[in-house]
Amino acid sequence: MGKLTVGALRAVLVVVLAGTVFVQALMVWALLTDPEDGSLPLTPLRVITILGMVSVQVALVCVWRLVTMVRRGTVFSHAAFRYVDGVIGAIVAASLVWFAVTAVNAPGQRDDPGVTVIMGGVGVAILGVALIVLVLRMLLAQAVARDVEAAHMQAELDEVI
Repeated sequence: MGKLTVGALRAVLVVVLAGTVFVQALMVWALLTDPEDGSLPLTPLRVITILGMVSVQVALVCVWRLVTMVRRGTVFSHAAFRYVDGVIGAIVAASLVWFAVTAVNAPGQRDDPGVTVIMGGVGVAILGVALIVLVLRMLLAQAVARDVEAAHMQAELDEVI
């Protein structure tokens, strides 16, 4: 992975992290100062937004650590699984947060339940992303196993020579 690629990805991660912290601060400020007028369930939506931003932040930190491991050439190790599992967990948490938003929004959509169905579909799609990352985790496991096997074979070859 080139320095430019790593730098660009890290810049994006920093911007997104700063954006999530900003949104969280706004939601906390709104919770403390802006009363509900009764038209929407604002307090639950604000709390859900704060929790959603936490799941994004966890994923960002895990991706940062994985990029660092790639840059150092240590990504094909058992230590990488912790961060990949963190990304999977964050994506699953994000889907659960989205389902919570859907549930809070559903009573207001009685006249047009299609919106709720579409929102539920988006939640299922988010879970699909978690499954894709799980498949990538399995590929990483195979690569780590092959790397360990290659190191073992190299050690045996070094003994023979």
